[in-house]
Amino acid sequence: MHTPPLKPLRVLDLATLFAGPLAATMLGDFGAEVIKVEHPRRPDPSRGHGPAKDGVGLWWKLLGRNKRTVTLDLSTDGGRATLLRLAATADVVIENFRPGTLERWGLGWDELSAANERLVLARVTGFGQFGPYSHRPGFGTLAEAMSGFAAITGEPEGPPTLPPFGLADSIAGLATAYAIMTALAARTATGRGQVVDMAIIEPILTVLGPQPLWYDQLGFVQPRTGNRSTNNAPRNTYRTADDRWVAVSTSAQSIAERVLHLVGRPDLIDEPWFATGTDRAAHADVLDAAVGDWIAQRTRDEVIAAFEKAEAAVAPIHDVRDVLADPQYAALDSVTTVDDPELGALRMQNVLFRLSSTPGAIRWAGRPHGADTDSVLAELGLGDEEITDLRKTGAV
Repeated sequence: MHTPPLKPLRVLDLATLFAGPLAATMLGDFGAEVIKVEHPRRPDPSRGHGPAKDGVGLWWKLLGRNKRTVTLDLSTDGGRATLLRLAATADVVIENFRPGTLERWGLGWDELSAANERLVLARVTGFGQFGPYSHRPGFGTLAEAMSGFAAITGEPEGPPTLPPFGLADSIAGLATAYAIMTALAARTATGRGQVVDMAIIEPILTVLGPQPLWYDQLGFVQPRTGNRSTNNAPRNTYRTADDRWVAVSTSAQSIAERVLHLVGRPDLIDEPWFATGTDRAAHADVLDAAVGDWIAQRTRDEVIAAFEKAEAAVAPIHDVRDVLADPQYAALDSVTTVDDPELGALRMQNVLFRLSSTPGAIRWAGRPHGADTDSVLAELGLGDEEITDLRKTGAV
């Protein structure tokens, strides 16, 4: 039996909604003991986001998996003292309060590091811990707007378009997990923890590619191009004869040539502008017409089979129903089944990647609010009377 690679780690998840809690989820998937700390009377809002079944929020079942749940009011004396006792036993604290909030409660870096010099404190905010916007409330939507993502998303004549899901938060959550592991690696050399300052506006800017470099060197501002690319063509979505959709990409020159041979337009390969992706993108109308007309005469299955035989890049446009039925996702177990005592069998995304020797696992789905408060506090050495007193004062 393998030992989960992060099993020795204890993580306190003080954050709400998505970026910070998602980072904790990623660590928990590979064995870290994650303790989710929620306000006694104001649970993590993700419990109430989106559809619910039998009054139980389904988003929380995903985001809260592999986490023990406790309640603490950090603004009370009892909550503060208990959090410091927990921090003394932990490796990582993840929080996403506005800058200065923990300090106001007497739980800033000075106090936390005094309780545990090996602690890593990951601070996830919209705009970072300093700068002119640091005091503002920040959400992923604002990062999607400010980063340049919305400006390049949508049809050329249409409005800037925001994603219909938590894109910036999710990217920041992954980046935070990476940052935490980097800080923990540094700790093995120094013996001391440190602060991770994660601004949600930054990771999405990183994954948007070389736009600042393009503008700095060439004055080039990437326009909105819909499903087309400024870097290559044909690249678009195309409707099939059975009213389904496929996506085609030709990032590699050899793939572009295979696609044009497949659709019966090898003459276009001899055009001088076909030699580079950028020049092909400038002639996207011609290439889209050639590819789109061919695809429109065939069913989706026929198109995919022909592209596969030609070793050209194509994929069906899936909705969630198609994802759950797709044989490749099934082979990878990308969406797996988790048994839950509240709701029974649940299907949700599996752990993010596969390790050959020490794979991750979903041990349980998100648990009820405060379900583990008594057991976690008892493990800290608090007796029944102390826990009762904390309840009387509203600290738990």
